Amino acid sequence: MLQPSNEDTVMPLRSDVDVLKARKFGKELASSLHFSNSERTIIATAISEIARNTVLYAKSGSMHLKLIRNGLKRGLLIVASDEGPGIPDLKLAMQDGYTTSRGLGIGLPGAKRLMDEFDIVSEVGKGTVITMKKWER
Repeated sequence: MLQPSNEDTVMPLRSDVDVLKARKFGKELASSLHFSNSERTIIATAISEIARNTVLYAKSGSMHLKLIRNGLKRGLLIVASDEGPGIPDLKLAMQDGYTTSRGLGIGLPGAKRLMDEFDIVSEVGKGTVITMKKWER
């Protein structure tokens, strides 16, 4: 799956404690950019949703967080990867209200709405990689 570079901060995702640590670190990393308090909370929420899904469905994985640039734009890159069961129907999984657990079914589509860029690749039996970016305004 994803190979981290030396500039990535890689966080394990194995438990609810790891979800909280990833959320906190992502919010702190976003603070080093010019994100408002509400934007930092939005980033933390997207991280929480994706990290929680990783722990719930794949049982373990990792989250890579990195400051990025595109010309003059600066932002935050978040990549969550796992080697879990994969998502059999991505189109269905990205619909509001769809869930295979007792949740509200807003995790994946909610995270997509919160971030500026969102991509998901999943293969049954191999795992899932979710890439999200949030750019400074």
